[in-house]
Amino acid sequence: MKPLTAIILLIFIFSVEIYAQKKEDYQPYTIENTYKKLKKKYPNISPIQPLSSNKFRCRTNVIYKKADHGKLKLDIYIPKSHDKKQTFSTVLLIHGGGWLTGHRENQRIMAQHLALQGYIGVTASYRLGFEAPYPAAVIDLKDAIVWLRTHAKKYKINPDQIAVLGASAGGQLATLIGVTANASLYEPDRFVSDQVQAIVNIDGIVSFIHPEAAAESKPGKTSMAGIWLNGEKEENFKTWKEASPLEYVNDNTPPILFINSSQPRFHAGRDAMIAILNEHHIYNETHTLENSPHSFWLMHPWFEPTLNFTVQFLDKLFSKDTHP
Repeated sequence: MKPLTAIILLIFIFSVEIYAQKKEDYQPYTIENTYKKLKKKYPNISPIQPLSSNKFRCRTNVIYKKADHGKLKLDIYIPKSHDKKQTFSTVLLIHGGGWLTGHRENQRIMAQHLALQGYIGVTASYRLGFEAPYPAAVIDLKDAIVWLRTHAKKYKINPDQIAVLGASAGGQLATLIGVTANASLYEPDRFVSDQVQAIVNIDGIVSFIHPEAAAESKPGKTSMAGIWLNGEKEENFKTWKEASPLEYVNDNTPPILFINSSQPRFHAGRDAMIAILNEHHIYNETHTLENSPHSFWLMHPWFEPTLNFTVQFLDKLFSKDTHP
């Protein structure tokens, strides 16, 4: 190969790599775009829709943290109650989007339905990978849990019954948060715990380094995980391991519910985690929705079983008639 040709080729490869790391290269992860993507293969599906109900009240755009890239906000959906002293078990919902895209509105409808079932649903924004790479998102969401406990009285939250629910990348984040309670690695608050009492993982991997974890990167491109974790696995194995929830499972891990699609690559590390949970006699459930795609939770007919499995799991763990 001639020197000039080689130089041009290197410039092209370098340009493709940089191009692939721009936020603009990724389609927004929304319910509408997911429907457009899936409807050809699944013609009978329909996108889930927001609720309008007088059975819950909402507080939107509440600032829970000021970060380098702006204010982080959350929305709170609270069941209506005639008992002014009643508090509610609370679920922090974490959206997916490959750690780089997505918005808390993707989890709004699930939060609304949980409110109808007697749970406070909270959807939170967090810094995405193009704004701030790992571990910023983990720290943000742990700060959201601390915020919920700090403001428990104002929003009728039972601070002893907080669950975390995440879908896709949000499932990985929810699980990592759940298995690293008050870990020094993630800058814990010295006075308020970030511990949760239950985890709901909806099609999120629990290990980046397990043999079942599929390689995401393509020639000339950096994977979404690679962007978020500051390099591909071969370049930054330590961080890929550190961000893997499977590495932290022990007898202090809270009960966990897995709701999975029929796509095996989104189950990476799950069975190994379940084996450890069973060794420690920690309650867990696994439900796989047959013939379902990833992002099933944003579409009918899969939203209903996802909601039902979640509520049934939480009902087993939490009392919904709690008082201070």
